[in-house]
Amino acid sequence: MADPATVRTDARRHHDPQVRGFASDNYAGAHPEILAALALANGGHQVAYGEDDYTGHLQRVMHSHFGPTAEAFPVFNGTGANVVALQALTDRWGAVICAESAHINVDEGGAPERVGGLKLLTVPTPDGKLTPELIDREAYGWEDEHRAMPQVVSITQNTELGTVYTPDEIRAICDHAHELGMKVHLDGARIANAAASLDVPMRTFTNTVGVDVLSFGGTKNGALFGEAVVVLDPDSVRAMKHLRKLSMQLASKMRFVSVQLEALLARDLWLRNARHANAMAQRLAEGVRTVDGVEILHPVQANAVFARLPHEVTERLQKRFRFYFWDEKAGDVRWMCAFDTREDDVDAFLLALKEEMARQ
Repeated sequence: MADPATVRTDARRHHDPQVRGFASDNYAGAHPEILAALALANGGHQVAYGEDDYTGHLQRVMHSHFGPTAEAFPVFNGTGANVVALQALTDRWGAVICAESAHINVDEGGAPERVGGLKLLTVPTPDGKLTPELIDREAYGWEDEHRAMPQVVSITQNTELGTVYTPDEIRAICDHAHELGMKVHLDGARIANAAASLDVPMRTFTNTVGVDVLSFGGTKNGALFGEAVVVLDPDSVRAMKHLRKLSMQLASKMRFVSVQLEALLARDLWLRNARHANAMAQRLAEGVRTVDGVEILHPVQANAVFARLPHEVTERLQKRFRFYFWDEKAGDVRWMCAFDTREDDVDAFLLALKEEMARQ
């Protein structure tokens, strides 16, 4: 096999690597340490479908973060992680209570319901966060055969609105759900950003407070691809290996998913990346607060800034930087920072925002 340092390719670069936007942390490339880990895992033969040495070692890495009973099931993507996790926690007649703004409800193309075969019971929330009181709006009717049975509460940490649950808030949700006979799933697509914001280990707001199953995110935090379903309470699920295969989330060359998660979690890459992205969001928010006519909508607690500004300003600004409307009718937008967002990127965006607002 050729030395990777001497390998040439017929592929061509089709983008300007200096261009960055604020549309999504998914826009960012892979962290160099992730690419180095992939190269390290390459070469030779390893047993397929998760029986490789890298996936075996990943279990020990996960134990260091989530305790000795945690078991990780690497998957391709976040939607796949959520669908597999929720299937494992529900019966065919089961339902999942979640915030109306939850990713599983608004951004997964109906996959939890159409592929997972379950019912979502959604609750409006002012800040993306559920509470025991909000859960009770849908937590009823277990003996009513005419209604899908509430079996799971699914929360997102941090939430789709950029807010962060405290460990005590999640403990209250878990205690309440368990008292009602339900399990708790945590969508952790940006779990690293939440831990960085709270400045606590991830276990502090997951297995320690009663979360049963976690969807662990890597892609938004510097991985090339790949997430994992992490079973925190082995008694809460069944047949995970079969559900992962049935849901088309079983990677044949799983070592290339597992080694990325190892690279993130073996030391502190996950935390370094998340702290940087959060810091860039704070820098952006501080600058936005000095711009008259622009309103920040939610507390900036992770790597997202939600704002409201004139529609025509947004359209002009989008021609200079990529970002999305969150609610176009209201004029709400979302600006995301990533592990590779630079201070210069933020400052250039703020200058452009001020220039476009001055044209009003």
